Amino acid sequence: MFIKKNKEWDIYKNITSEKTFLNRRTILKNMGFAAISSNLIMQTANAVSIQNRDSLYPVEENTKYFIQEKDIKDGIRKLTDEYKATNYNNYYEFGTTKNIKRSASKLVTSPWTISFTGMIDKEFGIDIDDLTKKVELEERVYKLRCVEAWSMVVPWSGFSLKDIIKIAQPKPEAKYLVMKTFFDPDKARSQRQDWYPWPYTEVLTIEEAKNELSFIATGVYGKPLPNQNGSPLRLIVPWKYGFKSIKSIVSFEFVADRPKSFWEAIQPKEYGFWANVNPKVDHPRWSQARDKDIGTNKMYDTKIYNGYKQWVNYLYKGMENSSNLYR
Repeated sequence: MFIKKNKEWDIYKNITSEKTFLNRRTILKNMGFAAISSNLIMQTANAVSIQNRDSLYPVEENTKYFIQEKDIKDGIRKLTDEYKATNYNNYYEFGTTKNIKRSASKLVTSPWTISFTGMIDKEFGIDIDDLTKKVELEERVYKLRCVEAWSMVVPWSGFSLKDIIKIAQPKPEAKYLVMKTFFDPDKARSQRQDWYPWPYTEVLTIEEAKNELSFIATGVYGKPLPNQNGSPLRLIVPWKYGFKSIKSIVSFEFVADRPKSFWEAIQPKEYGFWANVNPKVDHPRWSQARDKDIGTNKMYDTKIYNGYKQWVNYLYKGMENSSNLYR
């Protein structure tokens, strides 16, 4: 059998013509390959950014706000197991069950621009990776208490919410900080349900935002936040019920008048603006006297302000007898 071998310099005879190449690109584009390529580029860029974020963690722990809870049988209450804390999550954008990890994985978190608007001298936007260069990251162990009467103890990494206020420099007339999450119905299918007031919106008073406990989490368990826990940044206000801790924040707006938050707009009698933890003020459909640790299923007595009274009591002087303060 005769096998013809092209000489090395004859390769140029086999180069595809420009016209054929361009026609091929057009065909592939029409078949959707261009979109696939674009998605691959975005996924690659996202992976690189996440890898860069990995290098930021772990960070030094700040033990000032650590609260020791004792169990009669086992002594000090331990950190919630990482697997449990990252696989048992409320995130209504991706579904109403706790198992939303797979759905949330579709969210692309790089690039991720956060806008600063409202009553500030100059509105601006900044990428999350640039924002983290302007702050000092630390780890804080906080207890998270859900309004559904379950809880977990979590080592969050991040920075004080006061740093956001310092960066934005709001005007004195600004009384509230409004935070919103992303709106992308293609990635978050539940956002196609127009009976919810999307995007998720949460509000704090400026004084609450300035409180030393208020925290912006960018990591957890010594790693960047996974999507289901609110990547790339979320709010943590441990003296309030968990639904106040908005996930995947895309904007901080400073305003004079208070808008309604997400759950307040849906059902204000059950989920109000303040949402401070109080064991004596029950949810209309269940008791708030105790909460279940999701890692061990053990029950604990719920404490006023989730045990953080010494840091936040001053915020609510004269309001303590109002049941609305705890909804």
